[in-house]
Amino acid sequence: MRILLTEDDSLIAEGVSAGLSVQGFIVSHVTTASATESALSAAEFDLLILDLGLPDQDGLMLLRRLRNRNFHIPVLVLTARDSINDRVAGLQSGADDYLLKPFDLRELVARLHTLHRRFLGRSSNVIQHGELSVNPSTREFLVNGDPVDLSKKEQAVLCALLNTKGIVSVDALKDAVYGFSVDVESNALNVHIHNLRKKLGASIVQTVRGIGYRLGHLGERES
Repeated sequence: MRILLTEDDSLIAEGVSAGLSVQGFIVSHVTTASATESALSAAEFDLLILDLGLPDQDGLMLLRRLRNRNFHIPVLVLTARDSINDRVAGLQSGADDYLLKPFDLRELVARLHTLHRRFLGRSSNVIQHGELSVNPSTREFLVNGDPVDLSKKEQAVLCALLNTKGIVSVDALKDAVYGFSVDVESNALNVHIHNLRKKLGASIVQTVRGIGYRLGHLGERES
């Protein structure tokens, strides 16, 4: 899952980024409202974690502007502003959830998965694709009930394809696996796709020439 974290406190940002990365999230960090808008215009993200006390603009003003510009990305406000009026203002400005600092990382992770699931219109955390069952929140990947050992990057590729109806462009898939600001070697993505095909069958990831990739069906796996 691709997360854009807008937080100007470096210690909090480092802690959140490290904690979410361990849980399989791909986190890109910015510190200002202007950098947030630039990042959202340049790449696709699944969720925005937004601090309100930004150095160049109040986070609520940024949030209202994003909603007025039809950015529909789910937004979790992460702030120390703890009054009822602050929470109501955040939700009325377009936030989908509101979490107070200090917080427990486990709760943040659970809220992010819940927001993403609701945004995609799913009632359950478990994604079923034929004989494949995936629970992104627990990172369980099962085929006919048997666990499949996937690396974090392989998990990211598979989840990006599972969460997209249709074709995922090469650039969008790279962003989903590495983050939009990371330079990636040209063959790095192909390595993960090759490994997925070995573990889940040659047809699990289908190449659409000149465009990108789409999710296929499970096949015979290599022993």
